[in-house]
Amino acid sequence: MTLMLPALALMGGLVLLVWSADRFIDGAAATARYAGMSPLLIGMVVIGFGTSAPEMVVSAISALEGNPGLALGNAYGSNIANIALILGVTALLGPITLKSGVLKKELPVLFVVTVLAAVLLADLFLSRTDAVILLGVFAAIMTWWILLGLRQRNDYLASDVDEHLEDHPMSLRMAIVWVIIGMALLVVSSRILVWGAVEIARGFGVSDLIIGLTVVAIGTSLPELASAIAATRKGEHDLAIGNVIGSNLFNTLAVVGIAGAIQPLKIEPAVLYRDCLLMGILTAALFLVRSGKNGQKQISRTEGIILLAIYVGYSGYLIAKVIGLV
Repeated sequence: MTLMLPALALMGGLVLLVWSADRFIDGAAATARYAGMSPLLIGMVVIGFGTSAPEMVVSAISALEGNPGLALGNAYGSNIANIALILGVTALLGPITLKSGVLKKELPVLFVVTVLAAVLLADLFLSRTDAVILLGVFAAIMTWWILLGLRQRNDYLASDVDEHLEDHPMSLRMAIVWVIIGMALLVVSSRILVWGAVEIARGFGVSDLIIGLTVVAIGTSLPELASAIAATRKGEHDLAIGNVIGSNLFNTLAVVGIAGAIQPLKIEPAVLYRDCLLMGILTAALFLVRSGKNGQKQISRTEGIILLAIYVGYSGYLIAKVIGLV
């Protein structure tokens, strides 16, 4: 079999995945609003879940079809892309101002979760016990988010979400239709994408982990990129970075947890000293964001360039490894 068909499946699957995720997010957010959910809770839980839906579905299908390495690469590659690529590109459009008190609470949690993931993988094996721990922590954080969203309604993130929903009006009937169609197409497109990615990996003789860290990770991160750019153009900075932090929490806990629960797997040492390490450094770097002229924390254009340079260097290293230069 030539690689033409798998390449078309990979590209077509990614396009359909991104489109269906966008429809699913809009439908789910509108449905939640009709159900009386606060804007803050919608931003933290519904949109956070929606932007991670591609990774979650790809993870489950990859593990079910015997390719859990693809799921792991997708999760960690997406996390790296979310911070280095997405925040880097977004900061180039304009400095990202951080005002939300909720985000200040979430960032330390994300760092702790990243460290926890590295500790669990230190024996180079993702067991079902490890997966249960990750999913248990995920459930605890979700509960905390819900309680926080119910108690605290006035927040910059809530204002950003409310404005976003006002800009995308939708009837309840249409919202439910898009939730159903979006989720169905997410599953279909993920199956197409996983098949194409695995065939390409076999064709080039590389691991499905590398394919997951690169092509699949970038593709499944496109909903976050599109959402971040759109939010930044409207000045909804907290929504942009909130999506990234929420998505990384979902990826580290739920996406990896789902894969490990379905099929435990051995971990390549590079996952720890390369991928987990870079993921932790990038997460820690967000604590070092300086205050702008108005005294608020900002990710400047210069810092955006640095983030992009890191991502280009990381991707270049992976590509060089595939073609045998390193």
